[in-house]
Amino acid sequence: MSTEAAVRELLLVMPRLVGRVKRIPPPEQLRGLDLAPRHLSLFSLLLLDGPMTVSELAAKLGVAPTTVSLIVGDLTRKGVLVRREDEADRRRRIIDISADSRPAISQWLSPGAHAWRHALDPLTAEQQRAFIDTLLRYEQYFAADG
Repeated sequence: MSTEAAVRELLLVMPRLVGRVKRIPPPEQLRGLDLAPRHLSLFSLLLLDGPMTVSELAAKLGVAPTTVSLIVGDLTRKGVLVRREDEADRRRRIIDISADSRPAISQWLSPGAHAWRHALDPLTAEQQRAFIDTLLRYEQYFAADG
């Protein structure tokens, strides 16, 4: 397949993919919270990697700690996230999904995880890495105002 043929195919499939993902409605308790893709990434990190600090979240999301702090503050006030003291260092706060919100968020995000597993399972580890690197380069192009 030529690069131009691959680009054509991706230009056709990407809008459909995004449209289908956007049609997965958020759980009832999260509707009206004006959630953006960055919220989904934050929820995914906390579900998959467990509780962490604002600095750790910011590093993994590739955004400023102040941005994460604002998101966490907003979602904590709304009861979606919780902050607790770090037992090892009481000056640090650990962020997690609230017990009340965890089942709904997990159920909401699981179709995406299942779809990625379905798509990636047939690939070798090297092919998976190449696919992810390709998506990251695509994202980086737009982050740099392509």
